[in-house]
Amino acid sequence: MAREVAIQLYLFVFRFFFTIFSICPQKKKTTFVASFGDNVLFTLKELKKQTDEKIVVLKTDSCRVNFDGIELNFELRHFWGWIRSIYHLATSNMIFIDNYFGFLASVKFKPNVKCIQLWHAAGAIKQFGLKDPSNAGRSPKAIERFKRVYSKFDYVVVGGERMADIYRESFGIREENILRTGIPRTDFFFEEQALQKTVAALKKTYPIIQEKKVILYAPTYREGDFNITSLPLNIDYMYRELKDEYILLLRLHPAVHYDFANQYPDFVYDVSDYPDINHLLVVTDLLISDYSSIPFEFSLLQRPMIFFAYDLEEYGKSRGFWEPYEQLVPGPVVYNSKELVEAIQTNKYNYDQIVKFANEWNEFSTGTSSIRLIQAIYSKNKSAETISRG
Repeated sequence: MAREVAIQLYLFVFRFFFTIFSICPQKKKTTFVASFGDNVLFTLKELKKQTDEKIVVLKTDSCRVNFDGIELNFELRHFWGWIRSIYHLATSNMIFIDNYFGFLASVKFKPNVKCIQLWHAAGAIKQFGLKDPSNAGRSPKAIERFKRVYSKFDYVVVGGERMADIYRESFGIREENILRTGIPRTDFFFEEQALQKTVAALKKTYPIIQEKKVILYAPTYREGDFNITSLPLNIDYMYRELKDEYILLLRLHPAVHYDFANQYPDFVYDVSDYPDINHLLVVTDLLISDYSSIPFEFSLLQRPMIFFAYDLEEYGKSRGFWEPYEQLVPGPVVYNSKELVEAIQTNKYNYDQIVKFANEWNEFSTGTSSIRLIQAIYSKNKSAETISRG
């Protein structure tokens, strides 16, 4: 109840300032709202190449990407940055977002404004949006607020037809809202020069990756895991069994805080603060994940994955899966550290399954997603301006 009251108060204040700023003249301006940032970064770079739009980026505290001085802090505790952010939202003709942002429920954009959802995940294992099982415990007012947010999406960018189907169910959007241009940040995996530069830089930072294979552990965020005191991995056991051949990189979710006392500095490396997960994927020989969306992009590299689903039954009940978990993921499913180590040592992976997975979920992500996205959005806008003039 208290949370709902706080949300309503926030939205009321947001709406108040937005309404005032809406009186100001609209500008030829694109505003990005970033909580993850990588899709925003690739889209923004291409936008600069193709147009002369004024660009502003509104960043939440969770965003690790640096946008070279054109950003504002989009958090209430940074009050003046937050107020200026609302001004830009009220006076822009293009809005790009990369997550669920509740403020959308409280605003009314001008008729010519387009809001484009650059969702932070290239695919989906767990259910979300209107299909999230936790909605059963929410108030009708909260569900109605979610629907108002989703109704603001003029376009949702997808990397494959399977994700288009999921968005229709999750956001309640129609076919005309789907933009099949591919996921902007996946362009990185098709840029050979950028890949080589990234590998060279990481080898310089972590020379050990030139000598041993790299395991990257990148689990999803679990509700309430803001501060954790331990990992589900038995790192001591993994160290004893794998230290001669592998190193282990830990990449925890941005929202998770973990004071890691590293007893194995020559084996375990905490890369949770490294700004770009895609860079880490390029030097990864084996990915260990669970219900995260990271495997969808990693599959473009056609390298093996193991799915450490130690809490599968519990997580499935609370979050729900789009289809049976074991049928969806392109790799062996293990439930404890012993099974995990055995799977690594056995080294038997179905590469045909990985390729099929990559092709299904990255159908439209073929290296030119950012270019196609900007051309699609801004050519649509130009056409609309031409029609309105005459």
